[in-house]
Amino acid sequence: MDKLTILLILIPTLFFHSIYSQDHNEDLPDSLSELFLEEEIMNISLSYSNKDIKKDTNDSIYIHTYLKYEVEDFQWDSLEVRLRKRGNFRLKNCTYAPLKVKIKKKESKNTPFEGNKNLKLVLPCFVQRDMNDNVLKEYLAYKLYEVVSPYHFKTKLVDLNYEELRGNKTKAHELKAFFIEDDKNVAKRIGGKVLETNIHPLNHVDRESVRNSFFQFMIGNTDFSNAYQHNSKLIFLEGEIIPVPYDFDMSGLVNSSYASVSQINNEKLSIEKVTQRMYRGFQREPKLFQEVRLEFLNNRPALLKVIQDCELLFEDEKEYFSTMLFIEGFFEILMNEEKFENQILAMARRK
Repeated sequence: MDKLTILLILIPTLFFHSIYSQDHNEDLPDSLSELFLEEEIMNISLSYSNKDIKKDTNDSIYIHTYLKYEVEDFQWDSLEVRLRKRGNFRLKNCTYAPLKVKIKKKESKNTPFEGNKNLKLVLPCFVQRDMNDNVLKEYLAYKLYEVVSPYHFKTKLVDLNYEELRGNKTKAHELKAFFIEDDKNVAKRIGGKVLETNIHPLNHVDRESVRNSFFQFMIGNTDFSNAYQHNSKLIFLEGEIIPVPYDFDMSGLVNSSYASVSQINNEKLSIEKVTQRMYRGFQREPKLFQEVRLEFLNNRPALLKVIQDCELLFEDEKEYFSTMLFIEGFFEILMNEEKFENQILAMARRK
């Protein structure tokens, strides 16, 4: 069956699901903080010891510093923040420690950070040629999921002037980074609550579960488990359970130098590199797979535009073009009946 035939058969359903997505977005509470309202890159500055962050901080011990941010051209403001290390793999292996940023309510009042008590800050891993492009690509993964599902983490891309304290000296780093919305804010924004209990994906909302799995397949990510909340949060909303993914640095889309195929619960996967896709979702009604397939096909222009809009932010144009080609490869699978059957339907897990 050729591409034209597929689309002619599926156009009515495409229209239906376009309406479905719009309705769900319109129903969400409008409680997004100012920080995430604008797409413009924010210029910020932080000064701290990366060594001290790694050595002296933990879940309850923070270091104090000031986060400076540009409010207008060449006009800056600041607020006091507390920083600590976070994460697992990146914390152990990366040059720059990933950060948890804690802000007191009185400090954030009347600033773009108002309403954000906790934020994650994603930095590059290593000092290497593609470090900033890797951060940009992971940021794009979050923006792509905003198109896929109304239930997502909001992010804010920043240009970070990091002054690394080294005893009596400082070393300046110009880095791409991005803030990630706190999970409790995600839940509040959509009118739900964060679930700490592990719940099997077959008990999650069917459509959101399949959307999530298609998305992970699209970006070539196996470093997640919705069953055990590994790089995934569960939101309880109106009696239903919704998975919300995060942390995509191990995906084929990012294709970082340290990325490796994940092994969940010591289960060795049949792919050898992250740029090979492997569907990790569970079996559902075949009709639902076809409907979500159509959603993605319908959203193809919007998904590609997310990347196109950031073309000039890439430091290496080859990274931009490889990112576009990688996502286009996903749509080639969706448009081909045999590939869709073999790489998605046949790979859906039973347990």
